[in-house]
Amino acid sequence: MDSKKILFLGKLLSIAEGHPTVSTRLERPTRRSRWWVGAALLVALVWILGAGPLGAFLGKLGEVQTNDPSAFLPDGSESTEVDRIAEDFDRADTVPAIVVLSGDDDLTEPRLGEVGVLAERIGEEPWAAEQVVGPIPGTEDPSVAQLIVPIDNTYDTGDSVDALRALLADEAVDGLEAQVTGPAGYAADLVAAFGGIDSTLLLVAVAAVLVILIAVYRSPLLPILVVVASLLALGLSGALVYLAADIGLVSLNGQSQGILFILVVGACTDYALLLVARYREELAAREHVPEAVMAAVRGVTGPVLASGGTVILGLLCLLAADLNSTSSLGPVVAIGIVAAMLSAMTFLPAALALCGRAAFWPTAPHHSQHEEGQTTDRVIEQHPFWGRITRVVAARPRALWLGTTALLIAAAVFAPQFSAEGTGQDEVFRTEVEAVDGQETLERGFGTDSSAAPAMVVADADHLDEIIAAAEDTPGVETATAMTEPGPPGAEGPVLQEDGRVLVEATLEAAPETTAAVDTIRDLRENVREVRGADALVGGVSATDLDTRETAQRDFTVVVPLVLLVVFLVLIPLLRSLVAPLLLMAVNVLSFATALGVGTLVFDHVLKLPGADPVVPLFAFVFLVALGIDYSIFLMSRAREETLVHGHREGILRALTVTGGVITSAGVVLAATFAALAVIPLLFLLQLAFLVAFGVLVDALIVRTLLIPALSLDVGPRLWWPGRAGRSRENH
Repeated sequence: MDSKKILFLGKLLSIAEGHPTVSTRLERPTRRSRWWVGAALLVALVWILGAGPLGAFLGKLGEVQTNDPSAFLPDGSESTEVDRIAEDFDRADTVPAIVVLSGDDDLTEPRLGEVGVLAERIGEEPWAAEQVVGPIPGTEDPSVAQLIVPIDNTYDTGDSVDALRALLADEAVDGLEAQVTGPAGYAADLVAAFGGIDSTLLLVAVAAVLVILIAVYRSPLLPILVVVASLLALGLSGALVYLAADIGLVSLNGQSQGILFILVVGACTDYALLLVARYREELAAREHVPEAVMAAVRGVTGPVLASGGTVILGLLCLLAADLNSTSSLGPVVAIGIVAAMLSAMTFLPAALALCGRAAFWPTAPHHSQHEEGQTTDRVIEQHPFWGRITRVVAARPRALWLGTTALLIAAAVFAPQFSAEGTGQDEVFRTEVEAVDGQETLERGFGTDSSAAPAMVVADADHLDEIIAAAEDTPGVETATAMTEPGPPGAEGPVLQEDGRVLVEATLEAAPETTAAVDTIRDLRENVREVRGADALVGGVSATDLDTRETAQRDFTVVVPLVLLVVFLVLIPLLRSLVAPLLLMAVNVLSFATALGVGTLVFDHVLKLPGADPVVPLFAFVFLVALGIDYSIFLMSRAREETLVHGHREGILRALTVTGGVITSAGVVLAATFAALAVIPLLFLLQLAFLVAFGVLVDALIVRTLLIPALSLDVGPRLWWPGRAGRSRENH
């Protein structure tokens, strides 16, 4: 029998015995590929057909928002308790809107009569709870008059003010300009300022991300896949937040919604960048796309889970805050981060598997380009830009980390000067709004009338005279009068009592929302508390400012240590070390102080801003530590992986070289998305946008690029103590 027949029989026998032959080996990749295509297609369709339609809930979030003052008041504070008690005195059934009318000439009796007719017309509207008060002629400028319109609380304040302004435009008094201000006017303009969240803000953020991704990838398809992943995550998070807010699990306000949009888009893009960068590496090292996708997912799962977990746990620490606007932010944004992680780690891998190497067209990596087994010098040579930075870090690590630390400290010394004492309501807006303009006209006509916002003292009715005497003895208090039963104009009715309590209005000499008014409230509280048995509580606008400041300071001292502890506990199992997490935490705290110091200089001397909301430092800290640590996590988790194979020094240098591009891109993307918050014309969001965007850039470009790698090299293998990476034989 010749050799050909023997070979043929051998093949038949191998098939009969179940052994693989050349032909069967060729079939397996095809079957595996078909299975992969089916699975990837199923995952992608579930996301597109499931989360895609959920994007409609983004436009409905306004229905479950709470933007009234209670959404931002300190929970459990004295001023909040007074507001609750004041509801029993029928003080919370209406919200006053002040209509200011002004002309070029003094308002004569006939002209005031025309304004009176307008007041009667306004009083016919269903949202006007009571008779309109006025017209009241100006005491300082006779060309100004005002109407006080009580808005029924059962109607939406913003809609009622819009209707009032429309009525004033349709039935204007000839020659008079009408402006709506007062508490209702400010509330309506605040809601309007948040109106651009679901359109303008999202458009600006997505456009910024798309431009950066096109510049990074130089590919038409890959940026679209990443943006689609972010939008799907946003749709899912919007639906979940809507449901949670609708059933009362979370409280949503305008600023929380804006931050939610930004963080979901930014975080999902960051996770996507990390996955795509690892996928590109694996495509260069592996022949088959499915294997490369799975290897990439395995490689980034740890860092992404640690990064997302850090942000989620850090944000949930805000639940320990007393300010409602602060504590409500944590759960809302945590939901968004979960959605971002799910989309980046499920939809995007499926999309990459379906697109294969074509996702990187026209610069798709080929299997022949793999770097497996190459020396560190060769890896550095293949990354020209980051290779040069790596060589600089490797040459003089001690001088480099000492120099960058000194630079950061030089900026951080200004952090204690950051002013977060709050601002007046007219300083909250960065653009012209009718409520602010109307308030200026009102002050022109009536002067700075502090009686429009008196302090409210709630006390036991049996001690009324003592409370009034204690209030009037307080420096800075002009008069104190008890609230009486409603009656005919000019008639003094009996003192109104509710559950054995009385409500005393104390008129302050200083204008509300000023430091002098806040100091007066402190003294007033001390004096009325000395009346034994009165159980006196002091509230009002100035009292709310005082409680907000003190509560924000308390929240900072409570939440900051919690965040640091949580981040530290997350880093320990990720890096299998105690030394590395301590160093990373110290560096990130320094980075935050640097951002706050630079913010102080920019806000005070460049932009000349009037001040800052008391919660700005806390929000900036949580975001910068929880988000800024991401870049250190991405770098050091890869460094540990490389250290186990190549030793400490080689591992640090290889990690810096390989991750340099992706981490820098991620930092720029997150900074750009947070900068988009500045499109909302509110002072608080402008300051937060600058602090976080600048701090993220410092973390990505200086801390992660220079300081941490140089410090890690100088510390040596002890960085990984007591983990296995510090004991590997390559380190000795």
